[in-house]
Amino acid sequence: MNLPNKITLFRVILIPFFLIFYMVPGIPAGKWFAFVIFIVASLSDMVDGKIARKHNLVTDFGKFMDPLADKLLVCSAMIAMIPNKRIMAWVVIIIIAREFTISGFRLVAADNGKVIAAGWWGKVKTAVTMVMIVVLIADLGADFPSIATPVRVFELVLIYASAILTIASLIDYLVKNKDVISTYK
Repeated sequence: MNLPNKITLFRVILIPFFLIFYMVPGIPAGKWFAFVIFIVASLSDMVDGKIARKHNLVTDFGKFMDPLADKLLVCSAMIAMIPNKRIMAWVVIIIIAREFTISGFRLVAADNGKVIAAGWWGKVKTAVTMVMIVVLIADLGADFPSIATPVRVFELVLIYASAILTIASLIDYLVKNKDVISTYK
């Protein structure tokens, strides 16, 4: 197994640790350990991709597992935030539904020998969603009540921006890849 694939697996292995530190009450500084773990896992996505492309280490395993690892990380984090009301369930449902739809499209396209790369809207959506999750994990309004209102407003802006970008990126993706659907009439 090459280094990029090991980094991808490392990201998957970090997910349960993130969830334990984020969700189990009473762990001293648990939220901050979860914060660091999420950032490390998120950055590992950039690292494994750069190494794979730079050293021509792109594999079928990596093509499959890398996006799956990203989806597992992001979806796990958002689902874990629903019970403590850090994010609304409907936003998480929209984001997860988009991921399933895109994954389905990619499978159909791959079955037809076509590779669909991530578009600009998808990349912006991913970046905003990652920032949103990091800000929600930090929950600075809980630690500093004097800034709770502006922090919550900023969190809501990120949540709604993520939801809007998710929908926009899905529409963009569907429009640009409508030929994938037309092959199955």
